[in-house]
Amino acid sequence: MPLFERTPATLLATLKALLPTGAVWPREPDAALSRILGGPATTFARIYARAQALIVDAFPATTLELLPEWERTLGLPDPCAGAAPTIQQRRAQVVARFAGRGGQSVPYFVAYAANLGYSITITEFAPFRFGMRFGLPMAGEEWSHVWRVNAPLDTIISFRFGQGRFGERFRTWGNEVLECQLEEIKPAHTILLFSYS
Repeated sequence: MPLFERTPATLLATLKALLPTGAVWPREPDAALSRILGGPATTFARIYARAQALIVDAFPATTLELLPEWERTLGLPDPCAGAAPTIQQRRAQVVARFAGRGGQSVPYFVAYAANLGYSITITEFAPFRFGMRFGLPMAGEEWSHVWRVNAPLDTIISFRFGQGRFGERFRTWGNEVLECQLEEIKPAHTILLFSYS
């Protein structure tokens, strides 16, 4: 909450306070000078409100008006979002793309999925080597490039007030967006498996 509320009335009072003193500079509400200063005060209030909206829209997680611009900049929307993604899903994709600068580590993929709204773990596989404990699968060299994403059977993403628009679904579920996005950004030489429980 701002310390000083910038409404046309408060800005008009500020403009009047900045005037020189004297009889030639009347400050009464019905004076011609007050009516003249009312125009710029209204314009300044509108500019201030737009600047406040721009601060909110400048960040991908809170943007609404500039969401299409963010999407164009980041190469979105893509087919992973489905036919009619919600505002919340579109924002999640923008945040994931914006924050995901690239990487091949487990924490990178876990964070990317979290930005999309999914909670996952990753299992990495390795070929069986002498000295490994008994009970592990006896996998060949090709398992060096296999990894598995473990996620809930149906991830439920609930509508959050202030994050979407009236008329959107209250819940979406499924893991299609997760699968599509991770298949898109995984290293090309790897094989990605999905396990749902």
